[in-house]
Amino acid sequence: MKSPLCEMLGIKYPVFQGGMAWIAESSLASAVSEGGGLGIISAMNAGPEWLREQIARTRARTRAPFGVNIMLMSPYADQVAEIAAEERVQVVTTGAGMPTKYMSMWKDAGVKVIPVVASVASAKMMMRAGADAVIAEGSESGGHIGETGTLALVPQICDAVDIPVLAAGGIADGRGMAACFMLGAAGVQMGTRFLSALECTVHQNYKDMVIKATDISTVTTGRRFGGNTCRCLKNPFSRNFIKIEYSPEATPETVADLGVGALRKAAVEGDVKDGCLLCGQAAGLVSKEQPAAEIIREIVAEAETLLKGAYKWAD
Repeated sequence: MKSPLCEMLGIKYPVFQGGMAWIAESSLASAVSEGGGLGIISAMNAGPEWLREQIARTRARTRAPFGVNIMLMSPYADQVAEIAAEERVQVVTTGAGMPTKYMSMWKDAGVKVIPVVASVASAKMMMRAGADAVIAEGSESGGHIGETGTLALVPQICDAVDIPVLAAGGIADGRGMAACFMLGAAGVQMGTRFLSALECTVHQNYKDMVIKATDISTVTTGRRFGGNTCRCLKNPFSRNFIKIEYSPEATPETVADLGVGALRKAAVEGDVKDGCLLCGQAAGLVSKEQPAAEIIREIVAEAETLLKGAYKWAD
């Protein structure tokens, strides 16, 4: 499978691992990169020294390229953005905002900048700012999401920009990858599928919930007041969140406070009752734990087979 992203980044397969907070750290990132994809460390809300340590650990485990995801709403965003430049990581992906003010610093350091976007307007803005590629993330994704689904979003962004586009949201097997290539994407980013990787250090209770999930196991919270919509698995936490969110006395501030610390409870402590289990709609396609490299090989092989046979529909 050949893609402009592979040559641009020096990776074997055009497969990114999502930058999942409390989940995407050195163990998973290095395993994905060793498997031929692009592993990504999530800087999340952690401080700069934590990120520097994770970069060092990843480099100790692999010589392959890897990236760092920076959540721009983090109170440490300025500091971790500087560390990404100082450490000259190969790629920075961004979420929860526009990284315009950091672009020149990263570019001067030789870092490839690939923001996550959820609209055509955002994709155009990032291209004009100098982004090397963009990740078009549909609403099927786990975590914070926009309003448009992957099937509709990806081709519109591909038509609107002249840089490579990765597709994200609802992709967990070769069929999803092949479909995204047919829509114009040059690669895919997956989060939910990598939750089941053996090298993923998320709590086993969380993994088990993902593996048991079906097509109707996720729900969105934070939609009422806009700007903070989040997809997660249905559990007592999410049901209570929605109940409070749509109560007459709810305010944007009280709703925002509901999620504080909930992801850590699930990912680190394994609390599947009061924790927030971020997860995409493709969870129903995840059925077992596997090494990250095996996941990548399976998906790419299936996608290649499907793409080679696509001509049969044109007869």
